[in-house]
Formats: sequence, C-alpha cells, structure tokens
Amino acid sequence: MEITSNTFKKNAREALADPALQRAMSHVRSGFIDKRARAAAALPEFDEIRDTGRDIKNHTLAHLDLYLEAYEDRVRSAGGEVHYAETAESALETVLGICRKANAKTVTKGKSMIAEEIGLNEYLEEHGIEPVETDLGEYIIQLRHEGPSHIIAPAVHLNKDQVEESFRAAHTDLPADRDLSEPTSLLNEARGILRERFLAADVGITGANFLVAETGTSVIVTNEGNGDLTQILPRVHIVVASIEKIVPTLNDVSQIMRLLARSATGQDLSVYTTFSTGPRRPDDPDGPDEYHVVILDNGRSEMLGSEFKEALRCIRCGACMNHCPVYQAVGGHAYGWVYPGPIGAVLDPQLIGIEKAGNLPNASTFCGRCEEVCPMRIPLPKMMRHWREKEFERHLSPATARYGIGLWAFFARRPRLYQWATRWAMRVLANGAIGKGRYTSLPLAGGWTKYRDFPSPEGDGRTFQEQWAARRKSA
Repeated sequence: MEITSNTFKKNAREALADPALQRAMSHVRSGFIDKRARAAAALPEFDEIRDTGRDIKNHTLAHLDLYLEAYEDRVRSAGGEVHYAETAESALETVLGICRKANAKTVTKGKSMIAEEIGLNEYLEEHGIEPVETDLGEYIIQLRHEGPSHIIAPAVHLNKDQVEESFRAAHTDLPADRDLSEPTSLLNEARGILRERFLAADVGITGANFLVAETGTSVIVTNEGNGDLTQILPRVHIVVASIEKIVPTLNDVSQIMRLLARSATGQDLSVYTTFSTGPRRPDDPDGPDEYHVVILDNGRSEMLGSEFKEALRCIRCGACMNHCPVYQAVGGHAYGWVYPGPIGAVLDPQLIGIEKAGNLPNASTFCGRCEEVCPMRIPLPKMMRHWREKEFERHLSPATARYGIGLWAFFARRPRLYQWATRWAMRVLANGAIGKGRYTSLPLAGGWTKYRDFPSPEGDGRTFQEQWAARRKSA
C-alpha cells in the first residue's frame, strides 16, 4: 500500500470536496455512534468491565514474553506451528514459504489489518498466488483496488451505487440485466462468487482478534461467517497476528469480548465468534491439515518500554475513529496508511516513522472523545502530544510553528516582558474587533480565518494576570 500520510492536508482537502465520500460518511453516526451508546447504556457494568479489560492487557504486556512462550507451547502441543517475524518482510517470506509448500495457487483471506499492514495481497500476487478477500467490505475494496478506510468497516467510504458499479465491472460473466439495486442483491451476488473461491482455495489466511496463551487458541470475530469457511475448508490455515493480541486465559477473552462488539458495532456479541486450536484431529469432521500462526513484531517491542506502550492495549474496535470529528469529516484514506483515526495517529508514526506520518498526530482537535469511548481506556490525546513533541524535537514540524513556539518561549522565560507583551496584545485585539466581536483576519492565524472568523477576547481588555491581581487586591 502506497504511503501518503505526509500529504494528509492535501488528502483532507480532496476528501472534503468529494460529495460521494461526504454522503457515505454521514451514516457514521447512525451506523456506529448511536448504536454504541445504546449498547453501553444497556450494560450497567460497562465501565467496570473497561477497567478490567485495561488491567488484563496491562498485565499481559508486562509479562508478554512469558505468555508468548506459553502460547507457543500450547499451539505445538495441539499439532500446530508458531513462526515469529520481527519485520513485515520476514512475515511475508514465512507466509509465502508455507503457501509454496502447499503448492497453493489460490488463497482465501479473512479480514486482517495485519495482512494490510505488511502488504500481503500484493506480495502474494507478485509471486504468482491469487489472494481472494472474503469479508464483504474487503472484497469490495479489493475489486476497486483500494485500501480499507476503517479498521472494522473497510468500505464505509462507499455508497451503494458505487458498489453496484464495481460489481458490474468485475463480474462480467454474469447477466448484465441482473438487479443490484438492493444491499441484499449485492450480498447474494458476492456470496455466489465467493462460494466457488472457498472451495477452490488451497490455503486460508485469517487474522486474530485474540491469541489465548492458556490453550493455544486463535479467536476471530465476524458477522458474516466467511472467517469460518476460510479456516475449515482449505488444507492449510495460516493465522497472521501481532504480538499484542496475546491474552492469558479464556476467561480474560470472555471479559474483553463484552467490550469489543458493543464498542465496535453496538452489538452485544458479534454473529460469529470462532475459536481455533490446532489442525484437524482424527475424529474432527472438518478443519485444516496444517495450522500455522505467524506472530509479527514490526516495531511493537520498541513501544513496550516507551510512552506509547498503552496503545498496545487496542482491540481494534474502531470506536475512536467513529467518534473523531476529523475522521468523520475526511474518512480513512486521507490518513494515508493502514490505520486511520486517533489510533492511527499513534500507531502509524511508530510503524512507518514520524518522518512519514508526522501530520497525523496534528490531525486532532484534542476534544478527548477518542479516549472517552475507548473500551481499553487508551489515553490517545496524550500520546498524540508525545508525537508532536518528537516531531518538534527533530525539526520536522513546519518552520513557522517552530519559530512561533520559540518566540513564545523567549517571552515566557522573561515574566516582566511577557506581562508587557500580553497587555499590549490584549489592547490591540480588543480595539481591532469588528461587528459582534469577531476578526476576519489575524497575523499568524490565516489557516483559521481563511475559513471562519476568530472570536475576540471577552471582557474589558485586561489580561488574565491583571484580572487575577485585581481580584486578589480586592479580596
């Protein structure tokens, strides 16, 4: 996937001017926000479970090496194999090696953000293996040669007429006069096409919502059942997951599961929750002959000892982006890489570098909604501030911002000069207000006043320090 995070501002302008995208994004509130609010309100202990989920993940991350070892032992005891990949390149080579050993020509895939992160589809295609996405949203964007714009609803940026157009362009062997006017007809057509691919696949690849150290189990959460068919029909099942997906026990999974669907789609539970432990046993009616788990690091170990450690608690529910006013306005593609929204603004700089993703931590109003709704209580605004600090330290932020902060620091270190300057500025601002206390232009604030007026200071023109001194004197 081409990285365009460094052109976020340009991407955002184009997104704001795209009427089809704006129409699609208008459904986010009814599709996610309202449902999440109702689901959380219907569970009185929801906030207490959030605390429990946070504590489970904190404990796991503090002992991650032990739980990874335990998980590996259980997988191998069940007849499976675990492969560790430090980098995306290592993970790709491992998956390709397993596919070649199976003489795979076609691979079906369940939805996986890790597969998107490492660019698995493109890599397999380059080596003569056809990957077929089986999640409906992922299938649609694969037909359109696009990346996902959301971590749980990859095609949220599209409208029904755009999906119909893509189906007619791709499914050329079907009658041209078929009715694709309703979502159900689109779903039935995709189901008919994909059913053949499920049966023909040599290898099935899924992600994992959780990896359970107690039993060596991988857990996937879906609403379509495609994940089950991807796992049980091919001869080989490959799970691709990152190191932070480990949880200690099945009881821990059950606790976090009470948060996941409610936070993501407003459901009590997803339609399908599938637990897979090893390959098919002699008395099993179905399942793969081989079971492989590829566990990816790709920069996450560096996060464990840093100020970004808490981001590894993320369970990929998407609540932070659903509630983010910036994401709601521009969608996911504007962020320019795999993970959009507030969690992307924290993860992407770590995974692809602050040099490429430095715009993303700045794409926030710091309203705090992301932290407020996060089921794992991740302090996303705090971590975005840390990235802004690192960007400033490395002189990656715009020169105007650096010089402006430097100028402010010069005055702030000199209290008397600071007081004089703020008094002067307040007098100028108070005298320059127009109409109902607004400015149509201001020096160094053109980015704001280009699109909206700036409110003038309230009161009599005195600074806060002057008002505070007068209040203390009269007390």
